[in-house]
Amino acid sequence: MYKEYIENYLKETIQIAGQISQEEIEKGARLLTAARERGGRLFILGVGGSAANASHAVNDFRKIGGIESYAPTDNVSEFSARANDEGWHTTFSEWLKTSRLSERDIVLVLSVGGGNEKASGNIVEALKLAGERKAGIISIVSRDGGYAGQVSDACIRIPVIADERITPHAEGWQGIIWHLLVNAIA
Repeated sequence: MYKEYIENYLKETIQIAGQISQEEIEKGARLLTAARERGGRLFILGVGGSAANASHAVNDFRKIGGIESYAPTDNVSEFSARANDEGWHTTFSEWLKTSRLSERDIVLVLSVGGGNEKASGNIVEALKLAGERKAGIISIVSRDGGYAGQVSDACIRIPVIADERITPHAEGWQGIIWHLLVNAIA
């Protein structure tokens, strides 16, 4: 039982590695390097497991990549107060407004679906703000990329190989891709 599952998972991982766009990863690295050179900051957005990935990525981008980085979900007090008082859909956009998001900055989205009108509306609202403020947008997403896939300057889409494992592959590959980006720009 486990043997077959493990074999399938690893085969799927190999398939994903062969299908990811290296061009989009390179675009992301160039955007991050340019932002760092102009003194821009990196804001990393994620919900659920992607929020945990965002927190880890902040550490790596700051320590290894040398770019000032933040994740709104790292401050659970502010994040939960905003959700309670202002509503879920504005948790990221209002945080980014307070952080004075500008055209010098980059928003990095880590999301399985990329946000739409039914799920991760807070990501959608944050990306609308990023567009208004002319901030760069990089996304690491799966499925069809969602709203993030439509508006990103670099969209690194994790291909769907097995419907029943979309989330574990997407969230696992977020870590692979951000580690790749961090070390590419270091």
